[in-house]
Amino acid sequence: MNLKELYQEIILDHGKNPRNLRKTDNFNKDAKGHNPLCGDKVHIFLKLNENKKVEDISFEGQGCAISMASASIMTDLIKGKEENEVKEIINDFLEMIKEKDNLNTKLLEEDEKTKLMCLSGVKQYPMRVKCATLSWHTLISAIDKSQNEINIESKEI
Repeated sequence: MNLKELYQEIILDHGKNPRNLRKTDNFNKDAKGHNPLCGDKVHIFLKLNENKKVEDISFEGQGCAISMASASIMTDLIKGKEENEVKEIINDFLEMIKEKDNLNTKLLEEDEKTKLMCLSGVKQYPMRVKCATLSWHTLISAIDKSQNEINIESKEI
């Protein structure tokens, strides 16, 4: 199996069987995101402990395979990380989706980086970049409590 096939398999798996698709019990941060261009919607639920470590993260929503796969992968990778680590991973992912060829963070294992890299192909399709980044921008909003609902259409990608 070549890398492109592996990436497609990961996206299809997470798109059809999203991880953490539920509402976190006793969440203390949340945010909603919407991509009106394609109809993707996501609601991120986050439970941070007193040390700002992610005890639990989940999402509810609907959307295309890329949007759902991205949210699923994100929740898998972020669980157990500290807030500052989460922000570093988010920034690295968003830079990779826009311009870089690889992820630079040292906070993820190689297999975790491979999961994220499977979304790198969306660079070639600007409309799909918004699908892949919707949950990530929504997570930033949940952490910072900057807005109740983000509209990805207004985000500069």
